[in-house]
Amino acid sequence: MPVIGWLSSISAGDRTHHTAALLQGLNETGYVEGRNIGIEYRYADNHMDRLRPLAADLIARNVAVIAAVGGNNTALVAKRLTSTIPIVFTSGLDPVKAGLVASLNRPEANVTGVSWFTGELGQKHIELLRELLPQAVLIALLVNPNSPESEFYEQSAQDGARAFGGRLLILKASTAREIDAAFAALAEQHADAVIVASDPFYTARGRQFAILAARHRVPMIAAVRDLSLAGGLISYGNSVTDAYRRAGVLTGRILKGAKPADQPIDRATKFELVINLGTAKALGIEVPPMLLARADEVIESR
Repeated sequence: MPVIGWLSSISAGDRTHHTAALLQGLNETGYVEGRNIGIEYRYADNHMDRLRPLAADLIARNVAVIAAVGGNNTALVAKRLTSTIPIVFTSGLDPVKAGLVASLNRPEANVTGVSWFTGELGQKHIELLRELLPQAVLIALLVNPNSPESEFYEQSAQDGARAFGGRLLILKASTAREIDAAFAALAEQHADAVIVASDPFYTARGRQFAILAARHRVPMIAAVRDLSLAGGLISYGNSVTDAYRRAGVLTGRILKGAKPADQPIDRATKFELVINLGTAKALGIEVPPMLLARADEVIESR
């Protein structure tokens, strides 16, 4: 029975619905965990220095495929350690820019995967904030300095802010304590809103972000649905759940004999706009009817 090595930068309890989505994709190709495939799970618990020994352990076990999830760093570490075991990644960044593959159409080597290019969404998030809060001038942007995506997202957001003559307050945080400090700083600067860049660690800290946003009464927009569910005001981005399902399908194809080098990068194209109406009411914000009509999901309670 083939064994998949599951390598994740986050904790076992974080984003279990994404795990379920990848398993669903495997099921669609005829693979069921415990029946005709095994899975060795390895989690770095948001400590990037743990990824290398965890990846080395999976390689030593000669797994059939490595599913590298939870950000680009996971796949990059695995790629540096093996050129023979197929690697399927999930990524929010252009994998060519990240150095994961040679091209989108022909990845080459042993790496392929699914990407949703969140680094390009900064400008769109600024536009959505302006539609929701036309008076907003100073917008805080929170990025994880350890994330390869942050540089590209920051540039995209800068372009969006310049387009309307606004100002961007860039704050960096890679720990729970630094997130607390960042919100204290944006409150002190009287930021009109905060954008939380896409990052696996940030997604895992969704509840913390929601509590801080409510405490400081600052509207928060994010790239992933999880933060709106936790209590954020609005989110817009690719459906990460759908992307994980597609990664499962891709993993199944490779288990059936397909070569990663021949599998084009799957650009996830299912976008979702989620508005938390309960949070909007708590902040005294009236969501424009046209924006509300475009929402894929409206959360009524905070």
